Amino acid sequence: MDRDRRRLTRRSPAGALAWVLAAGVPLAFLSVFFLWPVATMVARGFLPDGVLDLGGISEVLSRRRTWRVIGITVGQSLTATAVALLLGLPGAYVLYRCRFRGRRLVRGFVTVPFVLPTVVVGVAFRSLLVETGPLGFLGIDGTFAAVVAALVFFNYALVVRTVGALWERLDPRAEEAARSLGASPWRAFRTVTLPALAPAVVSAGAVVFLFCATSFGVVLTMGGLRYGTIETEVWVQTTQFLDLRAAAVLSVLQLVVVGAALLLASRARRRYDHSLHLRADRSATRPLRLRGPGRPGPDAAAAAVTAVVVLGLLVLPLAHLLAGSLRTPEGWGLGNFRRLSTTGGTNALTVTAWEAALNSLRAAVDATVIAVIVGTLVALVVSRRPRSPGGRRALGVLDAVFMLPLGVSAVTVGFGFLITLDSPPLDLRGSALIVPIAQAVVAVPLVVRTVLPVLRAIDPRLREAAAVLGASPWRVLATVDGPFLVRGLGLAVGFAFAVSLGEFGATSFLSRPESPTLPVVIFRLIGRPGAENYGMALAASVVLATLTAGVMMLAERLRGDRMGTW
Repeated sequence: MDRDRRRLTRRSPAGALAWVLAAGVPLAFLSVFFLWPVATMVARGFLPDGVLDLGGISEVLSRRRTWRVIGITVGQSLTATAVALLLGLPGAYVLYRCRFRGRRLVRGFVTVPFVLPTVVVGVAFRSLLVETGPLGFLGIDGTFAAVVAALVFFNYALVVRTVGALWERLDPRAEEAARSLGASPWRAFRTVTLPALAPAVVSAGAVVFLFCATSFGVVLTMGGLRYGTIETEVWVQTTQFLDLRAAAVLSVLQLVVVGAALLLASRARRRYDHSLHLRADRSATRPLRLRGPGRPGPDAAAAAVTAVVVLGLLVLPLAHLLAGSLRTPEGWGLGNFRRLSTTGGTNALTVTAWEAALNSLRAAVDATVIAVIVGTLVALVVSRRPRSPGGRRALGVLDAVFMLPLGVSAVTVGFGFLITLDSPPLDLRGSALIVPIAQAVVAVPLVVRTVLPVLRAIDPRLREAAAVLGASPWRVLATVDGPFLVRGLGLAVGFAFAVSLGEFGATSFLSRPESPTLPVVIFRLIGRPGAENYGMALAASVVLATLTAGVMMLAERLRGDRMGTW
C-alpha cells in the first residue's frame, strides 16, 4: 500500500515543471522589481565611479547625526513594541477568550487602525495633539511620546490578533488547576498562561518592532526631522542632500536591524504555528465576567484596560479627525469636503483631491491584482511539505526572500525604481504602472503571510488520499487546496488593497505631478499654510480612512476560521 501511495503521489515531469514555474514567476518579479532597484541604489553609494569605495561607511558612521538617528529608531521601536504588548495582552484576553455581545464588531474596529494609511494616522494624532486640539494641554505634539503613541495605535491590533488567536485555543484546565492549588490569579497567569502564550507574544513583538522600525509616514508626519528614523533619514539624504552614499549606508544599516527582527519573527512564527496546531480547533471561550459576589468580577480589570485603550487610543483620534473635517472657518458643515473638488488655497495642488482618490483606487486595484497573483503562487509553493531536507530548506529560503521587502526602506525601493527602470525594455518612469508595481512589492509579503497559514492548515493526507484515488496533481490542487485558498483570499485581497491604497514611502517618489495619489495629496496639504488647506487635509484623510476601513470590514466578513492572525 505504501509503495502504491508513493507511486501515485510521485509528480510527473509536467507537474514538476509547473511547480518550478510557480516559483520562478514570483522570483522573476522580485528580482526585477525589488532586488535589482535596491542593489542599484546601494551600488550608487558604494560604487560611485564604478570602483568599490567603502570609505562612505566610516564617514557616515562617524557622524553624530547617524548615531542619533539609529538610537531614535531603536528606542522608538522598542518602546512602542513594549507598550503595544502591555496594552494588547488584556485586549487579546477580552476579545478572544471572553464572549460578550458586540464582540465581533469590536474585533473588526480594532483591526481598522492596522490597515489605515500611515499619513492618515499621523494627521489624526497631529489634529489631536496640536496646541488647539483637545489634548494640546499635554504639550507632546511633535515629541518622542507622540510618535510612540501613534505607533502603538497602528500596531495594537497586531498584538491582539496574534496573541488572541492562541489564547482562544488554550486549555483552561491548566490555569484552573493552579488556582485550585491556591495560586492567585496573577500567579496562575504568570506561571501557567504566560509561558503557554510565549510563542505568540514573541512573534507579535518581533513583527511590531519590524513595522515600527520601518515606519515612514507616521514618523515623518508626527516627529518630523527632530525624531526622524533611519527610514526618514534615507528620504532626507536622497531628496534634500542628494547624498546617495549616505542613503546607501543607512539602507544597509536598516536592513541589518530589520533583518535581525525578521529572523526572530521567522523563528517565533514557526513556534507559534506549531503551538496553534497543538491546540484544539474548538474555541475555549467563556462569558465575560465583570461582576462577582459583592466585588468586581475576574475580568473587570482586563475589560477596563481594553475599554480605555479602545476609546482613548483608537476611537478618540479617529473621532476628532472626523470632527475636525467638519469644522470650517465659517462654522460646522461639509465645506472641507466640498473643497476637495478644488486644488486648495493658492493652488496648493495640481489636481483635485477627488481626482487623486480615483488615482489611488486605480493604482490599488492594479497593485492588488499583481500582489495576489504573485503572493498566492509563493504561498502555494512554500506550503508544500517535501520529504527531503534540502527541499524543505529551499522552501524556507524562498519564504524568507519574499519577506525582504518588509526590511528595506520603501524610499530606497522608490528611488531605486527611478534609477533602474528608466531605459528600454523596462522604461517605466512615464508609465502609470510604475506606482502599482511598487505598491505590489510592498503588499506581496502581507498576501503570503495571510494565505500561507490557511494552506499549511491542510492535512497532507487529504492530498495523498486524492492522489491515491486517481486525481491528477491539477485536480488535487483544485479540489483540496482550492476551497481553503478561497477562504484565505478574501482577507488577502483586503490587506493588499488597503496597504496599496495608503502606501506613501515609494509612491511619494514615483507618482507623477499630474496624477498623485491621495496620501501624497494629504501630505502636500499638510505642508501648505492656511486653515483651508489643513481642513482639506482632514477631509481627505477621512475619505481615505473610510475607503480603507470599508475594504477591511468587507474582507473580515470573508475571512476563514484560520485567519485570526497576520
